[in-house]
Amino acid sequence: MEYVETAGVRIPKIGLGTWQNTGTECTKTVEAAIDTGYRHIDTAQAYDNEQAVGDGIAQADIDRESIFLTTKVWRSNLRYEDVLESVHESLDNLRVDYVDLVLIHWPHPRIPLEETLEALSELHDEGVVKSIGVSNFTRSQLEDARRISELPIVANQVLYHPYTDQSELQQYCAANGLALTAYSPLARGDVLSEEILERIGRQYDKSAAQVALRWLIQQEGVVAIPKASSKSHLEQNLNVFDFSLTDAEMTQIDDCRGPLTVQLRNRLPSVVRHLPI
Repeated sequence: MEYVETAGVRIPKIGLGTWQNTGTECTKTVEAAIDTGYRHIDTAQAYDNEQAVGDGIAQADIDRESIFLTTKVWRSNLRYEDVLESVHESLDNLRVDYVDLVLIHWPHPRIPLEETLEALSELHDEGVVKSIGVSNFTRSQLEDARRISELPIVANQVLYHPYTDQSELQQYCAANGLALTAYSPLARGDVLSEEILERIGRQYDKSAAQVALRWLIQQEGVVAIPKASSKSHLEQNLNVFDFSLTDAEMTQIDDCRGPLTVQLRNRLPSVVRHLPI
């Protein structure tokens, strides 16, 4: 495993995304992922699976300290008291004494960032939150968070895959020692049929999905959290550290655009950011 190191925090470059995975299936997936070698698990209050994730961690044969566990505070819980209450509820659901990273899931146009960050700082002082970050923040919003926060902002989790252009944000994070975590790194499966990725993969005996993940984590400071449920996919997503892409191959993937449906989905975060809900 390789890591991104930021503000004294070591984040495994490949983690398990758990969005849309709930109940017993989620618990089995988390346990299987840990048994396969995953040490980074990502969940959120809005996923309605924190309890299932916690059960999976508890059932795995590994010490809690070996897992880098991330959860996120949902938009309805960004007021000061709501942050405190909801994060403690997350801890109860996850059956853990602390989480390694708590993210503000989305910026909220009507809730002052100062209020949310103050509550997260208090939770850090309590020892139940080891580090804090944000998700779905633009560069300017990330700059605001870093300026306001008493604690280091260690990560920004955003939609990032070969059909998105996050180069400006990635360069900013790398220059300032932040992790950029890519969610939906396989574009909900759309990259699996990308001819460029398939062609590059044949040279390394890798799948298109593995090439896409390698493209991400080969960039400075980038972490990827692909979703998987089957044992074979869990293993494949983790098996991306034994090859490297050339500069020319990285550029070819940079130039991928993807189908129109993906391009339209890429616009969703900019819409949601401005919703006052």
